[in-house]
Amino acid sequence: MEFKNTGFYRFLHSAYHLYADGFRSMTLGKTLWTVILIKLFIIFAVLKVFFFPNFLHEKTAKGGESNYVSTQIINRAK
Repeated sequence: MEFKNTGFYRFLHSAYHLYADGFRSMTLGKTLWTVILIKLFIIFAVLKVFFFPNFLHEKTAKGGESNYVSTQIINRAK
């Protein structure tokens, strides 16, 4: 059976064209998507660097992360 003759391929093909045509005809939507992507970049890249340090790197030696985490979980469960 050839993949291009399947219903799944036709579904993917029509879904792709639906979204491609929709994004092509957007005017305000392109600006909104740009704002959304910039906000996601700020959230995941910039804030992670400045506000979320690598806690395991500070507390354990390389390779001992799993032991530290399991010890902390067991101690907190008591």
